[in-house]
Amino acid sequence: MSAPPTSRTSLEALVEIAQTINTLRDPEAVLEKVLEIAMETLEAERGFILLKAPQHPEGFAIRSQRNFTERQLGELVRISTSVVHEVLRRGEPVLVYEAQQDERYGKAESIVVQRIQSIACVPLRIKERLIGAIYLDSLSQRGRFTRDNLPFLEAFAHQAAIAIENAQLYQSLRDENRRLRSEIQRLHGFDEIVGQSPAMREVFDTMARVLDTDATILIEGESGTGKELIARAIHYNSERKNKPFVVVFCGSLPDELLESELFGYKKGAFTGALSDKKGLFEVADGGTVFLDEVGDLSPRMQTALLRVLQEGEIRRVGDTQVRRVDVRVISATNKPLRELVQQGTFREDLYYRLNTIQITVPPLRHRRGDIPLLAHHFLDKYAVKKRAHIKGFTPEALELMERYHWPGNVRELENTIERAVVLARGELITPEDLRLPELPDAQDPFEPDLPLKEVERRVVLRTLKRHGGNISETARVLGVSRRWLHYKLKEWDVQNA
Repeated sequence: MSAPPTSRTSLEALVEIAQTINTLRDPEAVLEKVLEIAMETLEAERGFILLKAPQHPEGFAIRSQRNFTERQLGELVRISTSVVHEVLRRGEPVLVYEAQQDERYGKAESIVVQRIQSIACVPLRIKERLIGAIYLDSLSQRGRFTRDNLPFLEAFAHQAAIAIENAQLYQSLRDENRRLRSEIQRLHGFDEIVGQSPAMREVFDTMARVLDTDATILIEGESGTGKELIARAIHYNSERKNKPFVVVFCGSLPDELLESELFGYKKGAFTGALSDKKGLFEVADGGTVFLDEVGDLSPRMQTALLRVLQEGEIRRVGDTQVRRVDVRVISATNKPLRELVQQGTFREDLYYRLNTIQITVPPLRHRRGDIPLLAHHFLDKYAVKKRAHIKGFTPEALELMERYHWPGNVRELENTIERAVVLARGELITPEDLRLPELPDAQDPFEPDLPLKEVERRVVLRTLKRHGGNISETARVLGVSRRWLHYKLKEWDVQNA
């Protein structure tokens, strides 16, 4: 008779199954790992795992197996009326020391035909609930499994059942999230916008209601929340989808250049105007113009824009001819336009023209429940794009992402996941792979009533300082563009190389 596994071997097996509980999330991978550990620890030659399957005639089905041919497995299923069914019926382990001479099972056809010498079968249970069984056997040695193995087998089966159920629950949640996401996308057709929090459902609902209108839309939200993505989704799901979608960043150009970009110019209007040129409003005729950071428009450009909205007309720089344009205007801002109106820096009449419909996009820190869904969305996207064999995240990585404050919002999260897909060495992304900036020290938190703009300024300047004033690295870490960062530093009157 073989000796029971040594205490060291048993301990290592239990430690390994505990690690499996905390790391593996794919049900098939967990089943394979459980069977591998059990067989190697007890030196079994063959094995399979049976799990509950309500749709199966027997109520259970083999979900993982090692070292069986299809014929052997088919024959062995007939044992289920004896060994396995006994375990499932009583919920207790069964050990068969010398199968050929065993009074209970020795005459079973499969045991005789396959010359099975010894068998161990142990139930998988969560508290009092039976979820399946692990079956092991040996074809070469009688007494391979003894009563001395029972304490280890029962402890191992308990941990294995937890690992298997955790993986099944995790897969069920992922499937449900994907189903909900598909349902939202089916209803609204917004493929790239992910979220099922109440705030995002309100955004989706508003978007769906404005698709077939020409009403102007004002999208408010912090940088990186996906304002342009929402504008694109509205355009490409509207009746204007086959016409141009033109983006104008209002905060990066001086008035003269912005005016010629928006309205075009006539040949000879200024030095360098060698031929007539259409402006972006003409280019977008029949489609949509998206005015990003509209709150940065100067008083002069606000007046020019108001004319387009009121009359549907533009005039090229240096020209006297008025041209009619049919465009839908969607604008976006990370500034509270209503406050700018009250301060007298933004025209009230223009505000109301732009703000027929308002969509407020919540910052990521206000929709933390969407973070796992977004993270898996970006993981699926970049794992395919970069041909990486990454299946998910460790629980610690997901927890870190849900705790992090995400000053760069969804854009920063996407950049973080893309980087992690490139850097990850295993099948699961870890906290180290995310390489997130350290969370603010507990002894130096932001004051609770600190204005949002000041929080943004402090986060940006702290990150800039941490990276030695390097604009590119700071922009990468925050998940924002270099152009946006330069613009903010200029706004805050911060001198930087």
